[in-house]
Amino acid sequence: MISVEDKNTIRKARHDRMRFTLKGTTQRPRLNVYRSLKHIYAQVIDDTLGVTLAAASTLDNELRGQLEGLNKKDSAKKVGELAAKRALEKGVKQVVFDRGGYLYTGRVEQVAAGAREAGLEF
Repeated sequence: MISVEDKNTIRKARHDRMRFTLKGTTQRPRLNVYRSLKHIYAQVIDDTLGVTLAAASTLDNELRGQLEGLNKKDSAKKVGELAAKRALEKGVKQVVFDRGGYLYTGRVEQVAAGAREAGLEF
């Protein structure tokens, strides 16, 4: 059985490999996802300037009331929608999706689905 530390080390190595080819530019920033056991976080990052343009998470005050009674997948979708809404307010329409070394399933997939429904293209 693989320990939690080993799983996270493997994920980080996978993410590092992905980041060699995956870069966020000013025209097309990177939508990064981080997933913990309880929460999920999404950031829109311009790697050329090293700036976070928009961010959202399940800890966000704007989402707190809406997440009551929702499961983690539905909460992740709401986070994707909020991150996309904030990115669109900053003038970002297209992003590159960075799944953070996680498999594209479950909550990570729901963040992407929520962002697409809110109007982001990737």
